[in-house]
Amino acid sequence: MKGDALDPKGLIYEAYRIDGISEAECRSIFLDWALSVTEGDMRAMIAALLDRYVVEGHGEEDHPMTRVLRAGLDGPVTPRRRGGHRARPRG
Repeated sequence: MKGDALDPKGLIYEAYRIDGISEAECRSIFLDWALSVTEGDMRAMIAALLDRYVVEGHGEEDHPMTRVLRAGLDGPVTPRRRGGHRARPRG
């Protein structure tokens, strides 16, 4: 299922096929994938990718990309604001 709406460039597909790929390499591929997705619910897309590569019989539970995708589901929905007037020293 290379190059469809869920994985436009086939990045996740290829990551699962690279022997000996590291988790750091998978994070980099995941970031490239996330930047290539133009619209849609990111969490739903990640869940669909997990269904495709883990649930649908591929048995990729121990693959580094599976760990990266699961971490993507656990991440914050929106970025947390840091800084502002409360973070500045008062003097």
